[in-house]
Amino acid sequence: MAHLVPTGQLAWQGTTIDLTPPWPRLTVGEAFRRHAACSAKAALAAGRFDEVLALEVEPRLGAGPLFLVDYPAPLAALARLKPGDPTLAERVELYLGALELANGFSELTDPVEQRARFAADEAARCNAGKPSRPLPGPYLDELSNLPPCAGIALGIDRLVMLLTDTPDIAEVVAFTPEQL
Repeated sequence: MAHLVPTGQLAWQGTTIDLTPPWPRLTVGEAFRRHAACSAKAALAAGRFDEVLALEVEPRLGAGPLFLVDYPAPLAALARLKPGDPTLAERVELYLGALELANGFSELTDPVEQRARFAADEAARCNAGKPSRPLPGPYLDELSNLPPCAGIALGIDRLVMLLTDTPDIAEVVAFTPEQL
């Protein structure tokens, strides 16, 4: 970010955001305790996790850069579980200017565990009356060859919004959903 914003200060929608590292981290559990009417576990059990995160938690995370870490394991199908706490996954989202800017995780490279997760997902789909899907055999066959790794997906469109102080993503994308 230092190359894109050499002053270390980003002007976004009337707020000046200090980009000086280190950027703070906040667990999902703590974010829900601070900002939501229910716990992350309760929101997940009620099938409302994304709703509560979007409507109650994200608007209160503040403008400054923040890493939201330690997502509930069921919300990270391809992520490695956190050592010492298998209820959490090694997943992170970066927020800047109250926008989710990036999403990443440590890759699950254990084909046995990944196959079991896919099978459990498939069973839940069938129990819900949804059509069956085949397991991704080639992916599972090659998974053991993947070395320990992690990745993060950066929303370039959101980064452009922040850098240009543009409030509407439709103003910075090449094609809006309506144009596709």
